[in-house]
Amino acid sequence: MKGEIMGLFDVAQVTLYVFLIFFVGLVFYLQRETRREGYPLFSEPSNKLKPGDPFFIPEAKVFKLPHGGEALAPNGQWDQRPIKGEKIAVWPGAPLEPTGDPMLAEIGPGSYAERADVPDLMVNGSAKIVPFRVAPAFDVNTRERDPRGFALVGSNGVTVGTIKDIWIDRSEIIVRYLEAELNAAGGKPGRSILVPMTFLTLDNSRGTVNVKAIMGSQFGNVPGIKNPDQITLLEEEKVTAYYGAGTLYSHPSRAEPLL
Repeated sequence: MKGEIMGLFDVAQVTLYVFLIFFVGLVFYLQRETRREGYPLFSEPSNKLKPGDPFFIPEAKVFKLPHGGEALAPNGQWDQRPIKGEKIAVWPGAPLEPTGDPMLAEIGPGSYAERADVPDLMVNGSAKIVPFRVAPAFDVNTRERDPRGFALVGSNGVTVGTIKDIWIDRSEIIVRYLEAELNAAGGKPGRSILVPMTFLTLDNSRGTVNVKAIMGSQFGNVPGIKNPDQITLLEEEKVTAYYGAGTLYSHPSRAEPLL
């Protein structure tokens, strides 16, 4: 008969079985691959550690890093920072309300990933993001106004310091941060901080750098950096997260509904 093999097997039936075996294998493979990062999970609503099924945890894959060393995925590690917030309801996925200082709670818009505490490097192994003072090959275009010397102004209109340097990404050729020295209004006079370009607005006519994310008194708590001439991946996360937290938590009114 047509559609049979040696009179014993139906071609359509064999094709179906082969497809089912392939499909089950594909689902199994994808389920294992999704567990390379982000595991173990935390169950809702208790937020207690829920270990993954070892049957679905894949063997570690080794990644050779460009500047030496290796990275494993999965690596058996997970974020163990305490959660500085409480759920506003018991249902799964309920938002967290910060406990203590919301600007330092590291949740919501202030959350960040624990990236490696090492600088991002260029192909030649040198730090990618550095201030102009250690990158003499870069300068401000003569057609643009140099922001160095501009006043740093918080969301409440208070001048908290003066811009003293510009941080450039030497790989992407783009300005990432402005460095400012705080005055007494900034809470910690003489301290240098970084302001991400994505959180500031330049006012060339007034000679100011305006930051709407945080108020003047909050600049003193901007996370610092260990090396004054370079920034690590983890420090980038912390600095940016602090300004992100300010978009919602710098003033109680920002956390209230619009209507």
